[in-house]
Amino acid sequence: MPPVAIIPPSEIDLERIVADQEQIRRFNPQRFEMEQLSAIVHVDTDEHLIVGYKDLDENEFWTRGHIPGYPLMPGVLICEVAAQLCSYYCQAVRLVPDGFLGFGGLEDVRFRGPVRPGDRLVIVGKAQRLHRRQTVFDTQGFVDRSMVYHGRIIGVPIVAPGRVAAGGREDG
Repeated sequence: MPPVAIIPPSEIDLERIVADQEQIRRFNPQRFEMEQLSAIVHVDTDEHLIVGYKDLDENEFWTRGHIPGYPLMPGVLICEVAAQLCSYYCQAVRLVPDGFLGFGGLEDVRFRGPVRPGDRLVIVGKAQRLHRRQTVFDTQGFVDRSMVYHGRIIGVPIVAPGRVAAGGREDG
């Protein structure tokens, strides 16, 4: 049985864009095939809540080879969408001012339905722990109003080369 939705999909306003792809690029370093967010539609810093989405099309780099004739978004990429959403949030609230939030791990991940070209994958993240050394977000993914994914994303700071990390150690 899936967990209770962090935000019911019916309550998410997908038309109110908070950050488009250009604005996302100001915070997230991924480019080209690895850019996995299309837009951010909700940020609530009091509740530590964020909602964004990825629009999938027929030209995704994985469609040709990940189940020819019936392309399915790889689960690891669904997790990557969630991780990029969490990273955006941490950058937007300046939790990692000298770098970005890197993918530190996954816990309790489940896939509950397919995600295919033509779908809009809506990802919801709620921070359970925000700390400059490690963050933990509960995340959920929806296609239409069906939960297709849920899991916990662990993030760790990645300090940009040549910058001094919060503990005084120079990275790079």
